[in-house]
Amino acid sequence: MQNKFISTITAGAIIGVAAGMMLIPNMDRNTRRRAKKTGKMVMNMAGDMYDNIKDHIL
Repeated sequence: MQNKFISTITAGAIIGVAAGMMLIPNMDRNTRRRAKKTGKMVMNMAGDMYDNIKDHIL
């Protein structure tokens, strides 16, 4: 169960990065900056959620 969860999260991250790489070159400077900031924020939240779930399961 845990391996499937990790695989799903990893696949989602890879798809998100690929989509971002295709979209960012078409954005202006401020939009790219906001996208990077939001991406970092989401990654931190996802890491925190993963740690919380992992602690809860184990």
